[in-house]
Amino acid sequence: MFALPSPAARKGTPPSGRQAPGLDPGTALARSRWVKWIGGASNQDLAAIEDLAGVYSLAGVHCLDVAADPAVAAAARRGIAWAMERGARRPWLMVSLSDGADPHFRKAWFDPGRCPPACPRPCERVCPAQAIPPAAAARGVLEERCYGCGRCLPACPHGLISERDQLLEDQAVAPLLAALRPDAIELHTRIGRSRSFAARLAQVRAAGLPLRRLAVSCGLEVEGQRGVAGPVDRGDAEAEAFAAELWDRFAQLRSAGFAPLWQLDGRPMSGDVGAGTARAAVRLLERVLPLLPPGPVQLAGGTNQATLGFVEALGGHAAAAVAGVAFGSVARVRLQDLLGQAQEGGLRLLDQPERLRAALALAGELVAPWLSRPVPERR
Repeated sequence: MFALPSPAARKGTPPSGRQAPGLDPGTALARSRWVKWIGGASNQDLAAIEDLAGVYSLAGVHCLDVAADPAVAAAARRGIAWAMERGARRPWLMVSLSDGADPHFRKAWFDPGRCPPACPRPCERVCPAQAIPPAAAARGVLEERCYGCGRCLPACPHGLISERDQLLEDQAVAPLLAALRPDAIELHTRIGRSRSFAARLAQVRAAGLPLRRLAVSCGLEVEGQRGVAGPVDRGDAEAEAFAAELWDRFAQLRSAGFAPLWQLDGRPMSGDVGAGTARAAVRLLERVLPLLPPGPVQLAGGTNQATLGFVEALGGHAAAAVAGVAFGSVARVRLQDLLGQAQEGGLRLLDQPERLRAALALAGELVAPWLSRPVPERR
């Protein structure tokens, strides 16, 4: 029977699936071996967040990105504390904000009373978070589990599912951040939202936090677009416009005294769909790399176990320019069955040794290649 080491023995051999204590977050960024786990900007499934935070912290990630919510942050910190008792380095805790409507900050909603009895419920099948229970439960979307991927919206044959934005009021941002005291913050932005970004940045600055990094997440979607869309190649003009937006954000961050981290969001929340989605962020990187402002670059949006191979295929300067990766939906889906089994038993996954060993092995398969990647020297 697999058994976790006790706190007293935590300097010994790590449990299966756990890498030996590695680089601290700042060094990992500098050496292009950075890995972030995305818990979901709208995810409030506290039991799963605590389990996932513990497993991925023990697997060696350098940052946990969660919703700007006191209960969510507390759950993530419990998972971090559990992992640190077993030898993990402390990852940064990051919280996510947006400067406007964004697919990461929404939840699906429908009235189950309007669903036809004979509906085959494709919405239930496509939901990666298992946030839509069977019809027999007579419930709609489980709000705490939904993280806004949007896959159920086009899946409903009757058009009954809508989306509801989950955005913080301006006056709530500074006091909330001051109470949460994260190590880092991520601001999701879009092309054309310079003014709203500036307003959000002022609210972050008012919290008076000594942030390690302020990440900026942006894709090629523009203000007014909805849904989940990958980048479409419309030529150099679009790449130049995208880079110009990041240079605008860079000037704002520099004026505010924050160190940037650029997150290229290829195809949001689709990493569990297949290897093809892993190309989106890499294609975006190829198009904009020569135009980007200073600061480390992280890939997100469709990232999964195939992403590193696409990065390495770039070779030379392009591969070395990728400081790291962020794993979101794929990180949760890999562990979804184990999480469900643990919750059915009324216990944390972290407290069930056999399932925990399986979870660490699955997490390690995703994370370990990035922790040990051979990185070409930058020119």
